[in-house]
Amino acid sequence: MNPALARMYLLKKAIEFRESSHPDHEKPFLEHLEDLRIMITRVVVTLLIAMIACFVFNKKIMAFFRVPVDQVITTQIEETLPVDAPRPLTVEMWEQARKVEHAAMNLVQDQRDTFYQSLGDDTLVFHAKSISLLRAATVLPEAKRGTFVDSLAETPEFKQQVKALLISKPDTDKDAQGNLKMMSALKPTEGFMLSMKLSFVAGIVVSFPLLLLYILQFILPGLHNNEKRVLWPAMTVGFGLFLCGTAFAYYLVLPRTLLFFYQWSGDMGISNDWRIGEYISFATQFTLLFGASFELPVVVMVFVKLGMLTYETMSKTRAYAIVAIFVVAAILTPTPDIPTMCLMAAPMIILYEVCIWLAFFDRKKARIREEEEARKREERLLLSEEKRRAAAEAEPHSPYDDTWHDDHADYHDHHDHQDDGWHEEHPEAGLPDTDEVPPLGDDLLPGEIPVDEAPPLGDDLLPGEIPIDENPPDDGGETRKDP
Repeated sequence: MNPALARMYLLKKAIEFRESSHPDHEKPFLEHLEDLRIMITRVVVTLLIAMIACFVFNKKIMAFFRVPVDQVITTQIEETLPVDAPRPLTVEMWEQARKVEHAAMNLVQDQRDTFYQSLGDDTLVFHAKSISLLRAATVLPEAKRGTFVDSLAETPEFKQQVKALLISKPDTDKDAQGNLKMMSALKPTEGFMLSMKLSFVAGIVVSFPLLLLYILQFILPGLHNNEKRVLWPAMTVGFGLFLCGTAFAYYLVLPRTLLFFYQWSGDMGISNDWRIGEYISFATQFTLLFGASFELPVVVMVFVKLGMLTYETMSKTRAYAIVAIFVVAAILTPTPDIPTMCLMAAPMIILYEVCIWLAFFDRKKARIREEEEARKREERLLLSEEKRRAAAEAEPHSPYDDTWHDDHADYHDHHDHQDDGWHEEHPEAGLPDTDEVPPLGDDLLPGEIPVDEAPPLGDDLLPGEIPIDENPPDDGGETRKDP
C-alpha cells in the first residue's frame, strides 16, 4: 500500500473518530486540518526542546545503550568458562589473564618469567599460564591433548585447570568481543548522526506525557468534565506503562535477543562484526515499540470509560483479540523470529486480560453507584413528601376554612337538598325565610305599576310601555309614554 495513501487513510479515520465522539462539535474539514497543524506544531516544538536537553548527555546515553551488548559479551564468555575448575574464573579475570598472556606471548622464557614476577599477582599469573598452555593444547589432536597436559612439569592443580579449560573450550585466539567492543562506523558523519538519533529517542521518552496529551486533545476534542477526569489519570498511568515497557525490553528482551543472534551467527561460522549504526537503530526501535505495546491498557480503559467498549464485548471477543495481538506483535517486532514475537505478545495478552478484569470491576462499581444514587433519590423524595405533609398539618386554619370544608362535605352528602347552609350561618342579613315575594306598598315611585295590577301586554307592546287609548285626548297629537 502506498505510504501517502496510508497516511491519508489514517488522517481520515482520525477525523471521523473525533467527529463521532462528539457529534455536537462538528467542524469543516479545513478546521480539522488547522487543529492538526496546531497539534503537529506542539509535538515538534516539545520534541525539539527535549532533544536539545538530551543531546548534552549524548555520551552517557550511548554508554547506556551499549549495556545490552556488554551483557551479550559477558553471557557468551560465562557460558564457555569451566564451572568445575580448581580455581574458578570470572569474566573480568579471564579478560585480564588473556591480555597478560597475549602480552607475554612473544617473550623468551627468562623475559616471560620476569614479566610475570613484575605483575605481583599469583592468581593472574596462574590463569595466564593456563591460557598459554590451553592455546598450545588446542592445536594438537583431541586424543593427544590429555597426554600432553599430563606430561607437563606442573602442579596437579595446574594440570586440572588446563583440562577443565580444554573441556569448556573458551576462545583464546582473539578478543571474545570481536568488533563489538568499539563497533565500526563506515561513514564520517555516522557518529554524529547516532548522537542525534539517541537524543531524539531519549527526548521521546522524556516528553512522552506531553506528546500523549497533545495527541489525545486532537483525537478527542471538546472533552467534558467527566472525560477530563479520565484523561489525566490515563496519561499518568500511560507514562508509567510506557516506562515499564521500555525497561522490560531493555533489561530482559533485548539482551536475550542479541544473544540469540550472536550465537546463531557464531554457529554459522559468521563473525559478529556489528555496525554501531545498525545496532543503535535496532535497539532504539525495539525499545520504543515495546513501550508503545504496553500502552494497550490505557487505550482500552479510555474506550471503556467513554462507553465505546464494555466488559461483555471484551470477554466475548477474547479469542479474536489474542489473534490480533499476535498479528500486531509480528508487525511491530523488528526481527522475524518467533521467540521475539512471543516475548512481545505475552505481556500484551496479560495486559489485555487485566483490562477485562478492570472493565468488570468498573462496571460493578458503576452499578453500585447507580443503585446508591437511586436509593438516595428515593429517600429524598420520601423526605420531601413527609415534610410537605407535616407542614400541611401544622398550618393554622380559620373558621371560614372549616365552614367551607363542612359545607363542601355537606354539599357532597346532601346535594339533592340544594342547601348550602348560608341562611343558617348568616341570619343577620334580614331576608325572610319564605320564598314568597312581599306585595308592594305605597313606596312605589310615580309611574310604576304594581305587579298584580299591571295590564296584560299586547302583542305589539314592549315591556315597560303603557297601552294607548284608542281615542286619546287632543293634546297636540303626541303620544305620552310612561317615563
